[in-house]
Amino acid sequence: QVQLVESGGGLVQAGGSLRLSCAASGSIFSFTAMGWYRQAPGKQRELVAVTTRGGTTNYADSVKGRFTISRDNAQNTVYLQMNGLKPEDTAVYYCNARRLGTSPYWGQGTQVTVSS
Repeated sequence: QVQLVESGGGLVQAGGSLRLSCAASGSIFSFTAMGWYRQAPGKQRELVAVTTRGGTTNYADSVKGRFTISRDNAQNTVYLQMNGLKPEDTAVYYCNARRLGTSPYWGQGTQVTVSS
């Protein structure tokens, strides 16, 4: 059973930075893609950033140039560096991992709150 554990959320002022971590219980190399999603109150969950096993990355337009996703295969961890945070980035952030032929895996989420 795969477990994803997020950490690094918190309260920060607008313009500040946070780094989220997602630690997997097994080798992340087995995942075809890993990513971060977020869900704000009253809104649908949305993709923030994704990285594939081949090294490709993609970002939501709203975070391009501010957020960076990276992975450390040796540590079985995926990171989301968030700079220039805005109040509209406030949400619960979820780690996601995908393998071919299985349902996606989700972490429990970590709250990010950006004050104006």
